[in-house]
Amino acid sequence: MNCPKCGAPMLQGAVFCGVCGYRMEGTGPQVSTAQPSGSQGHGINIDEDSRGQGGGYRYEVLHQPAFSLAEIQLQAEQSIQAEAGAMVSMSANIELQSQMKGGLFGAIKRAAGGESAFVSTFTARGGPGEVTFAPGAPGDIAAIELNNQSFFVQSSSYLAGDASLTVDTKWGGAKSFFGGEGLFVLLVQGRGLLLVSSFGAIHRKRLQAGERYVVDTGHLVAWEGTTQYTLRKAAAGFFRSMMSGEGIVAEFTGPGELLIQTRNLAALAGLLKPFFPSQGGGGSGFNLNLGG
Repeated sequence: MNCPKCGAPMLQGAVFCGVCGYRMEGTGPQVSTAQPSGSQGHGINIDEDSRGQGGGYRYEVLHQPAFSLAEIQLQAEQSIQAEAGAMVSMSANIELQSQMKGGLFGAIKRAAGGESAFVSTFTARGGPGEVTFAPGAPGDIAAIELNNQSFFVQSSSYLAGDASLTVDTKWGGAKSFFGGEGLFVLLVQGRGLLLVSSFGAIHRKRLQAGERYVVDTGHLVAWEGTTQYTLRKAAAGFFRSMMSGEGIVAEFTGPGELLIQTRNLAALAGLLKPFFPSQGGGGSGFNLNLGG
């Protein structure tokens, strides 16, 4: 079939033209377009088959859910942006450029939010090309099709996104510092592909209007901008909150949808800490005698 706007050849069932980005209506299920009733542009649209295509690219998420890898096929002169260090492999004709997006102030905000100060842009030069991305920790990758929407993303969960998306670092609330999750979250806006990663699997939770739900901040991946949230202690009183084993939690109020990771990297680090050699003195840690 051909694009009705520019006439370029398209894959059967494609939702976007790979040349001009025109969105087809009434096409097959390659890209999920289902929206909650009465809320066009809302909902987290994740492709059930983990593959799809958009304006100038095709993508597929492989090796789910424990060791996911996102494979992006770019057409000539098309670009995608990613966190510095997220690239696993790429075609020889892919041009990589790293820059401080937003200038010096933007770089400072990103660094304060736990991200790299630099953003990497991958562009296919002279013909189609391939680039693959993966997160640093074992887990899943969700390919989300944004439809002129706003999403909040934990800074450690942002992996890559369409070059047309607007990604800004926002203040997440002073209490989030005491929860060990950093002072900032990412606000992602626009239309196009967004790749987020998790430690463990991704659990989806949809909230109805007015419905309240509490999530440990260490398990948050992303949530819709329509969802209101506040940060608070898990239990009434500081002592009770600490004794519960929980610190700071996020209380959400619908409508909207949340993405929750089933494992917490900070909790894993706490479990492993007793097995690491001590860096202090006092005779603790490893004592290696090399002779002499």
